[in-house]
Amino acid sequence: MTKLRCIAVDDEPLALKLVSNFVSQTPFLELVTACSSAVEALQIIHREQVDLLFLDIQMADLNGMELARVISQTSGRQPRIIFTTAYNHFAIDGYRVDAIDYLLKPFNYEEFLRAAEKARRVISSQESMTPAAAPEPALFIKVEYQWVRVDYHEILYVEGLKDYVKLHLEEPKKSLMSLTTLKTLEDRLPTSHFLRVHRSFIVALEKITAITKTSLRVGEAEIPVGDQYREAFREITRRWLL
Repeated sequence: MTKLRCIAVDDEPLALKLVSNFVSQTPFLELVTACSSAVEALQIIHREQVDLLFLDIQMADLNGMELARVISQTSGRQPRIIFTTAYNHFAIDGYRVDAIDYLLKPFNYEEFLRAAEKARRVISSQESMTPAAAPEPALFIKVEYQWVRVDYHEILYVEGLKDYVKLHLEEPKKSLMSLTTLKTLEDRLPTSHFLRVHRSFIVALEKITAITKTSLRVGEAEIPVGDQYREAFREITRRWLL
């Protein structure tokens, strides 16, 4: 895949310069331009091919969340979004507009690069999909001395166990153990189908069979919903309730 064409959008000059510098020093990113307003960015998106926005949320004219909604309603190929903001309560809205990731200011280059690499995987996967032959969505995880393919639809939930993660799967595989972190796996799983609900659990949304205010059920397993994840979980599942 060629370089991802990016726009940095922020009305704070120092923050805009930081993101622009991070983009410029990342080999697989190309900075199209840096914009101090969402309106300016929208005009450029209409003229140029843009793959990815690093988008601040709170801005004076049109805020980042509003711009994301406008983009989602346009026809044709739409750029993907990584939000950058100083306010963590916007994370819920990020799920609504299908943002790839969410960088909380102040963030360093390592955090920026992790989000950018996630964007590269998502966009690369989209580009490789064709209507005639779309591959089964899957990931490969290291299990002992081999890499094992796991299709997304097989995953019930993922459990963090210190230095390992345990993938609880549908029959016949049942479960797999891998030497990695829950955060690493969270970054690799699509946010449209998986949600972290606890510091130790990620669940497949379509596999949830029952919910309460503080827990959910997947098959026979009852999984707690942590305090810091409760509002995001409530917002995602609200549409299921009659």
